[in-house]
Amino acid sequence: MEVRESRRAHRRLGFFFLVAALVSIAAVDASVHDYFNEAFTSRSNAFFFHGGSEGLRAPRSAIPLSSSTSPNITTGPKGKSFIRFDDVTFIRTKESADAQAEMQENSGSVEAIILDIKDRKRIGGAYLKSDMICCTPQMSEEKACKLGQVIIQRNPDNPEWPRRITTSFAGRHQETKMDSVEVEIDKTGMYYLYFMFCDPHLKGTIIKGRTVWRNPSGYLPGKMAPLMVVFGLMSLAYLVLGLIWFLKFVQHWKDVIQLHYHITAVIALGMCESALWYFEYSNLNSTGRRPMGITMWAVTFTAVKKTLSRLLLLVVSMGYGVVRPTLGGITSRVLLLGGAYLVASESYELVEHLGNINDFSGKTALFLVLPVTFLDACFILWIFSSLSKTLEQLQMKRNMAKLELYRKFTNSLAVSVLLSIAWIGFELYFNATDPLSELWQVYWIIPTFWAILAYSLLAVICILWAPSRNPTRYAYLEENEDVEEGISLTSGSKVTGDSVAKLGEDLEEEKRE
Repeated sequence: MEVRESRRAHRRLGFFFLVAALVSIAAVDASVHDYFNEAFTSRSNAFFFHGGSEGLRAPRSAIPLSSSTSPNITTGPKGKSFIRFDDVTFIRTKESADAQAEMQENSGSVEAIILDIKDRKRIGGAYLKSDMICCTPQMSEEKACKLGQVIIQRNPDNPEWPRRITTSFAGRHQETKMDSVEVEIDKTGMYYLYFMFCDPHLKGTIIKGRTVWRNPSGYLPGKMAPLMVVFGLMSLAYLVLGLIWFLKFVQHWKDVIQLHYHITAVIALGMCESALWYFEYSNLNSTGRRPMGITMWAVTFTAVKKTLSRLLLLVVSMGYGVVRPTLGGITSRVLLLGGAYLVASESYELVEHLGNINDFSGKTALFLVLPVTFLDACFILWIFSSLSKTLEQLQMKRNMAKLELYRKFTNSLAVSVLLSIAWIGFELYFNATDPLSELWQVYWIIPTFWAILAYSLLAVICILWAPSRNPTRYAYLEENEDVEEGISLTSGSKVTGDSVAKLGEDLEEEKRE
């Protein structure tokens, strides 16, 4: 009864996590940034809205434009980087509009500011030793800036940057539409877009529309572009591993154990996951929008593969199929941990790839990350605890072949854990020292490391537990367990000459392998 109630509680908790993730998903389409009646935020003496940020590369004529484009996104100049404003509209409050003169030509303005993040100190009055963002009457009298505008110090090396595009309201009109401007990018960098206004009477103004950001090679953001190549190569790597494993599987299909089917499933999931992410990035590069269906499948395959990979490490560490035929009474606990991890991982992956996790509050992000981190810690503790017991059991029985097998597996796992801890430390340092993504060109290295580490660990398991003509080195064989370990047979047991000869042949072959 308690087990049933526990399962119901976990199912309710899992459903809650999924609903929370789906509710948190925002409309973020990578290089196409949509604005749905978004509000401006007050800061200093200005109001601003963050319109997006992307790593954009300088144009190179050698990079061709993809021929496949979205029907609702017009293709820009071939081989050029740009930011385009499509149907960007500003809507002020009725009270603000009614307070203006009917025939007034300019009754308020909103500025679109585009800057390379390296020029961030050129926005605002920092160079004038002021905390103000908008020009004040005193600054205007000193002719340092123009009253009612955002203070911008031009870059002497490129006088047009940071770029300012002004859109004005006319008379008592509540709405004004921004011209369809396309700003070309001729320098590689991390670009930020802000919509800002200085007139306090425009408080309550909202923005709708979209901006399109494009690199010379396509709509894929600069920091994500190398990942398309990475996942393409990972797909080939899983394919090669899968072919080798399949040949060994077919060659020794009579000697396969249940564990081999689990390994096969993880290889297949890894292959599908890498292929789906490759197609997801390829489609995104061509259209500028995430293909929702492919992304959902890729996220699901990622969550399932991560769950099965951890379960594989756990059951191998417990000696399943090697020193014990079944998991026995702990099967339900293993499945419960796996189910909880699947739900938590799926929730986090959904938000990370289909939502804008950078816009979440710290508590919301922590709410999604903590369950995954906690369950990963549970897996690690349980894996090493089980490994310790398995090694102790094999050492007591003096089963040298299986002991050597598990020692190699333990060493590989220990190395991977140490590398993981070191890499997590590097990630924390990387994120702490680069909050504005100035090092966006090396961002792809972080997910690439985890993909390679997971593949390497799976390859090690495939090598150690490869199907063999002599399965006694890894398979649980109760009738040969004591004989193989060199323990004397009980006096009451009857052993034929053929069985002894067969056992001798197996041992010789095991030594040769």
